[in-house]
Amino acid sequence: MEYTIHRLAGMAGVSTRTLRFYDEKGLLKPARINDSGYRIYGAAEVDRLQQIMFFRELGMELDDIKQIIDAADFDGVRALKSHLAKLLDKRQQIDLLIANVEKTIAQKEGKISMTDQEKFEGFKQKMIKENEEKYGKEIREKYGEDQVRASNEKFKNMTAEQYAEFEKLGATLTATLNEAFKTGDPAGELAQKAADLHRQWLSYAWGSYSKEAHAGLAQMYVDDARFTAYYDKEQPGTAKFLRDAILIYTGMKA
Repeated sequence: MEYTIHRLAGMAGVSTRTLRFYDEKGLLKPARINDSGYRIYGAAEVDRLQQIMFFRELGMELDDIKQIIDAADFDGVRALKSHLAKLLDKRQQIDLLIANVEKTIAQKEGKISMTDQEKFEGFKQKMIKENEEKYGKEIREKYGEDQVRASNEKFKNMTAEQYAEFEKLGATLTATLNEAFKTGDPAGELAQKAADLHRQWLSYAWGSYSKEAHAGLAQMYVDDARFTAYYDKEQPGTAKFLRDAILIYTGMKA
């Protein structure tokens, strides 16, 4: 079956402007242009649009999507299975949050009791999932499956008080690091205070602490563009500054 741009847009729930933009980007070209100058889309284009929309739903940028689906080894079925797995993870997370809200309502109405730890299960699980999606592969390669699992379990078992302190400590770390960066001295008092706060912050999730692991994580902040972008978003160079401060703090840098 073939579709004009208006029919395809209506069926997919997107605007014709979006489809024209995809055409301009080389992301979704029509199968042909008819004698009247209208874009005509066929079955292959419908399937490709569906894939694009799946990837967009997962938060991917258009340039990344194009690179993936234009790759010579792109496998549509494998991609769909990957989409399904990620959507099931999302559903599990949403179900957990729904259950958490329902339990909280029941607790407020005096129907059940609820521990402080239970009140934060959904939020902590969401944070673990997000970290897993962003950095799971790299962290496992660096520290191993057992340490990552132990870290996640420790984080999930935080009490309400520990979770609040974790959040507070993270804010203090950020503020201290920003001020330390302005000094330009990773060996200075403020920078070393930031490094120590970073160690304390890690202790809430790490099963055990070692200077080597701390230094290795700091190096990852520089080596991995995603970590670098996070720390450099306000002040470019912050990731490298924190890395240097931690290397000095741990004695891994003279």
